[in-house]
Amino acid sequence: MNQPAAPAEPEHDPQIGAGPVAKAATARGEGQVIRDLMPFLKPYSGRIALALALVVAGKLANLTVPMVLKKLVDGLDVAPTLLVLPVALLVAYGASRLSVTLFTELRQVVFARVMARVSRRVTLQVFRHLHALSLRFHLARRTGGVARDVERGGAAISDLLDWTLYTILPTAFEVLLVTGVLVWLYDWGFAGITLVTLAAYIVFTFSVTEWRTRYYRAAVEADTRANERAVDSLLNYETVKYFGNEEHEARRYDDNLVRLENAQVKSRKTLAVLNLGQTAIVAIGVTAMMWRAAAGVVAGTMTIGDLVLVNAYLLQLSAPLNMLGMMYREVKQAFTNLERLFGLLDERQDVQDRAGAVPLRVSRPRVAFENVRFGYDPRREILQDVSFEIPPGGTVAVVGHSGSGKSTLARLLYRFYDVDAGRIAIADDEGALRDVRDYTQASVRGAIAIVPQDTVLFNDTIYYNILYGRPAAGREEVERAARAAHIHDLIVSLPDGYESEVGERGLKLSGGEKQRVAIARALLKDPAILIFDEATSALDSKSEKAIQAELDRIAVGRTTLVIAHRLSTVMDADEILVMDAGRIVERGAHAQLLALNGHYAQMWRLQQQERQAEAAEAVPASL
Repeated sequence: MNQPAAPAEPEHDPQIGAGPVAKAATARGEGQVIRDLMPFLKPYSGRIALALALVVAGKLANLTVPMVLKKLVDGLDVAPTLLVLPVALLVAYGASRLSVTLFTELRQVVFARVMARVSRRVTLQVFRHLHALSLRFHLARRTGGVARDVERGGAAISDLLDWTLYTILPTAFEVLLVTGVLVWLYDWGFAGITLVTLAAYIVFTFSVTEWRTRYYRAAVEADTRANERAVDSLLNYETVKYFGNEEHEARRYDDNLVRLENAQVKSRKTLAVLNLGQTAIVAIGVTAMMWRAAAGVVAGTMTIGDLVLVNAYLLQLSAPLNMLGMMYREVKQAFTNLERLFGLLDERQDVQDRAGAVPLRVSRPRVAFENVRFGYDPRREILQDVSFEIPPGGTVAVVGHSGSGKSTLARLLYRFYDVDAGRIAIADDEGALRDVRDYTQASVRGAIAIVPQDTVLFNDTIYYNILYGRPAAGREEVERAARAAHIHDLIVSLPDGYESEVGERGLKLSGGEKQRVAIARALLKDPAILIFDEATSALDSKSEKAIQAELDRIAVGRTTLVIAHRLSTVMDADEILVMDAGRIVERGAHAQLLALNGHYAQMWRLQQQERQAEAAEAVPASL
């Protein structure tokens, strides 16, 4: 379902860790929520109609119960020789009550699939949309809050459908039926009392519930914020421990819990006001109805059975009427939760496929950056007129100090963002050099594999995390990739082997082990374009040499972009680009750059001095 794009939001620059992006406005009317939901319900219109028919049948059966009870009571006054009549009515009475339950449960059976399937489809669409959003959204969002909104929104769909289609509407239908029967059997007096009581009840309930909704919204907001804080703190458990800030985190969490507590207390206090008012209105209506019926019996215009019938109808109506406030409150709460759920679909998808975008089919691509300009924030440009080319099967390395824009090149090639000016182009197998935006995002990303500097793994097994590179691969291919990444021997030495759990974000593994898993995952994908973003940064010198040799081997024949800090890892690149403040300040082969005696030569000398110092420190330790 296509959703309108949200207005542009303030952004932040992930390079400098600015504040979070303001949440997109999610305000929408209840009518809009229903319109958003209708396309999901349309495929099940047959089931919905059948379920509604069963509801109507149940209400009609429920309408006959007091009538049968009236005849049963009146029949008890006849002579004993006619005692067979009450017996038949007793059977009819039992059958009527059984029919009510039968139709109600059949409705539940028919409609259960609709509620579950619609909830599943909406939640799945939101999940897919969240993955389709740009990196800009995910750098600003809080995982706990988004997960909480999705969870509540999915549950709210079932609540909304159940309360509206099969509780509120059937209750209104039953009120009309009972009012019609009372007018038909007696006079407008009974109907008048019923309608006045109902009108007063509805007006009071709706007005008080509208007043209470603000407190529920506040409670939802506070609950979301508390969940965000808890998840964020637990995800960063090690950092909390490093600095001994357990109490600090507890205080921040408790600040949100205090707001949640206050909102919940106000919500419960106002609920008491609502319940008291509803009970008073119903009690007055019931008293008036019973007084009029009792007066009719005394006057001889009504029988005892008539009194029982009126009382039975009042009892039938009082139960759903007493629940009307809760029904309305639940519906309003469901609308609030769905508003937040559909609000996620309103989040603007910054990077989208162009109309007519084609799949990228390539085995040895040529990649070109042409006068690329880009900034995460319009006020601060990260890349300034960057141009270079990676030949088919060639290797280009990018080096420079932190913050020079190296990793941004990989993000742009992956189309996590679109360039502000210039273009990034890829030549397909036919040789046509086309803007990367002319290809579908899925095909571009399918042609690329990356070994990132900061490797984050799924909280699953080592096997799953390697297999993630190509989920259709077989076990032999997974093990082959692990061997190539020099991690197979370590894996089989573990008690659970490839089934060993890596923990949250892979924290059970060391930094080097995680990076080797990431290398194996990239190898398994077997891409046409490889990106190494500080791929050996977490390895020791011995492991680095072994892995670097393997990376050099697998890069042969593949178009490769290497982003590195250690210059020793890029000496054999076809071309080395030196970046500073978003610009390419030097370019050439390793020997050429040393001969220039510029930025690269200075970085080389500095790193060589550091390596010599490390070697000198290591000598006494080995003696």
